Amino acid sequence: MQERTGLQNQIESMTLIETELNDQIDLIAMADAEGEEDLIIEAEQNLQKLKIKTDRMQLESLLSGEADKNDAYLEVNSGAGGTEACDWAQMLLRMYTRWADSKGYKIDLLDQTDGEEAGIKSAIIQVKGINAYGWLKGDNGVHRLVRISPFDSNSRRHTSFASVAVSPVIDDTIDIAIDEKDIKMDTYRSQGAGGQHVNTTDSAVRLTHIPTGVVVACQTQRSQHKNRDTAMNMLRARLYEIELQKREDAKTEAHGEKTDIGWGHQIRSYVLHPYQMIKDLRTNVETNQSDKVLNGDIDLFLEATLSHRLMKDDEE
Repeated sequence: MQERTGLQNQIESMTLIETELNDQIDLIAMADAEGEEDLIIEAEQNLQKLKIKTDRMQLESLLSGEADKNDAYLEVNSGAGGTEACDWAQMLLRMYTRWADSKGYKIDLLDQTDGEEAGIKSAIIQVKGINAYGWLKGDNGVHRLVRISPFDSNSRRHTSFASVAVSPVIDDTIDIAIDEKDIKMDTYRSQGAGGQHVNTTDSAVRLTHIPTGVVVACQTQRSQHKNRDTAMNMLRARLYEIELQKREDAKTEAHGEKTDIGWGHQIRSYVLHPYQMIKDLRTNVETNQSDKVLNGDIDLFLEATLSHRLMKDDEE
């Protein structure tokens, strides 16, 4: 039913665009015959708005991967650098949270480990909404920040790193087999705000998949069993994402392409000093509107990543 609804919405959108296009063309023809310059200008403005809408639909048509329409798990981890890196990780988490809010997506915080002085060492959120994974998957990788550190009494410039990992929330149609003997489970006390059982029992769960080294954690539920179920779903999602990445790498290798962009590589640079510039190192898209970007206005980069993939597919 979800697939049917999605297809029906696409057809209706295309029909509306076709109807509006024909209406504006007829309006221009009529206004031209009657010498109504104001109507012609209005129709041309409507056509410009229609072009923006169709460009957006073209980008969304690229969200046709196996799991692009699914919800997403987004994990942020601070890199080396102590408090500065932890603060940068929290800034990234805030950026993605604000972006999701602007799209009407719902967000669940599944796990968070706070920094010793400020910020976070790591956090995992679930972003719920149509195409959440399709939009966010291109942000897998390392994000670099250059700024005057607010934690440095000498006001020196610091470079910090944080990694972002995005994986799809998978449903029953995708079967990921995991052998229980390959899983190591650790329990610990939640860092929640308090309440019954929270902070009083070892209800939080951390799972390590031994063959791959993938680690997931959940602490939002009062029940250890519920946290484990959620963590298992996250683990399946991470393993599925790894499989998708292998397929993408195989496709790239088959076409004789070499790239240094991938797991563990820097994808975007955020420079706040001595000048303002945020640049995506894969698409070369950049902007000096750093405040807007860090407040969640990242569509410029997400859309450029999709367009970049479209150009690569056309070349192939």
